[in-house]
Amino acid sequence: MYVCMCHAVTEAQVKQKIDEGANTPRQIAQGCKAGTDCGSCVRRIQALLGEHGARPCPTARLAERLGLADPAAATAAVTAPQAA
Repeated sequence: MYVCMCHAVTEAQVKQKIDEGANTPRQIAQGCKAGTDCGSCVRRIQALLGEHGARPCPTARLAERLGLADPAAATAAVTAPQAA
């Protein structure tokens, strides 16, 4: 199945780039040009990154480090005003 119609990049090619260490849509684009033209495939690329073991986003890593199950809670913990 094609992920990027502009550059004829398949889902298998995107998964291969993820297996090779790509962690962001930009890194996928550098490897196979997917997402560099009209951009309509970027959300699908992001989903594939999430589904296939790419490193989680910084907020998710922070949530894990703080022992929080919900990344939104990690953001709230970091941005909440400190009690006096």
